[in-house]
Amino acid sequence: MSDIAIEVQHLSKQYRLGKIGTGSFAHDVNRWWHKVRGNEDPYLKIGETNDRSVKGESDYVWSLRDISFNIQRGDAVGIIGRNGAGKSTLLKILSRVTAPTQGRIRAKGRIASLLEVGTGFHPELTGRENVYLNGAILGMRKKEIAAKFDEIVAFAGVERYIDTPVKRYSSGMYVRLAFAVAAHLESEILIVDEVLAVGDAEFQKKCMGKMQNVNQNEGRTVLFVSHNMNAINRLCNSGIILSNGTLFHQGNVQDVVQRYLSNELSQKKSYAEFVLKDHADVQIVKAFLVNRASNIPIEQSVSSSDNVDLMIHYNVNIEIKNLHLSFYIKNSHDEIVFFSDLTDSYGSYIKVSPGNYKVRLQIPNPLLTPGQYSVSLGCVNQDNRNPYHELDALFFELVELNKFRANRPGYINIPLHWQLEPVL
Repeated sequence: MSDIAIEVQHLSKQYRLGKIGTGSFAHDVNRWWHKVRGNEDPYLKIGETNDRSVKGESDYVWSLRDISFNIQRGDAVGIIGRNGAGKSTLLKILSRVTAPTQGRIRAKGRIASLLEVGTGFHPELTGRENVYLNGAILGMRKKEIAAKFDEIVAFAGVERYIDTPVKRYSSGMYVRLAFAVAAHLESEILIVDEVLAVGDAEFQKKCMGKMQNVNQNEGRTVLFVSHNMNAINRLCNSGIILSNGTLFHQGNVQDVVQRYLSNELSQKKSYAEFVLKDHADVQIVKAFLVNRASNIPIEQSVSSSDNVDLMIHYNVNIEIKNLHLSFYIKNSHDEIVFFSDLTDSYGSYIKVSPGNYKVRLQIPNPLLTPGQYSVSLGCVNQDNRNPYHELDALFFELVELNKFRANRPGYINIPLHWQLEPVL
């Protein structure tokens, strides 16, 4: 345990849907009777995996099931997974906000955590009073907290409202102060949930810099939950993937992120057909990616040497005087990296009669750096602003076969003409 900051052994957490506790007096008595007799809780034998996409039969679900891992002192660990995977439940157990149903955790050192907005602050107390309250909970003396107080307030940028009850703070102000307290008070372990997304872009960047500093310069252990893979890659050196309440994979951060993205991509498609709606002025019928040379729809992997076209079929139900069609490509960090619409060719919106139409767009290649991408489609009658969108309709992975171009930074990978000439 000397170099282990957190040890988790066979951790499980069970909930009863829609209930508090076991949900009935009969269940409480049954559970108590088994405990008195030295038997296992009977409700631990039932329950289903926490898969929100599947209708279940049991009232009991396992938010976490038999999770074991160790976190070394000084590690920055990214915890990733789909919504409902159990990430927030794990952090609540590690932060002692809730207790596990089974298993145990051992943490070496004080833990400061920032979970959902509202956790850890008393709404009736002022910002100043909550700073001292949080420090006291961590076991710090008033003198120690006072020494950090000005630095906390300056980082949060809420000096004007520091003596105002936090119940009057906006969510952004609340998170600013809560993060500043968690990051600046003397704790050996810092736990941060996705709550930072509430803050503005400037503050998020500031928080990332502070977490890097406390991890790399102060040697503190950081656990960070985020859906932003770019942030996970920047901050963390190792990662954990949770899937339906179970530990799917643990390893170095690059391997974890790649495995997570590959697993997500394997469940998606590069061909899609859409349900037609009678009331829509214009709608998308189907879309797919096709290899220009062979004219065969691609599966999911695209090489930088492939010439790829995007095929989109539309259905127009009424005469439209100003039709607008568009698409954009997003990377795995949910950032738009490429956009195009029909004004590229027509210079403006166009007039169309009712009927079926298709478009074949030649996507420049090489265009993007290697990675996973999604394609979103849109069409709209500009006269009545009746839009039709298919967000993240298609997915593909771009693979760079040229080793000299495989690890370039940035998002755009268009080759330019270089010619070195002597200066005479």
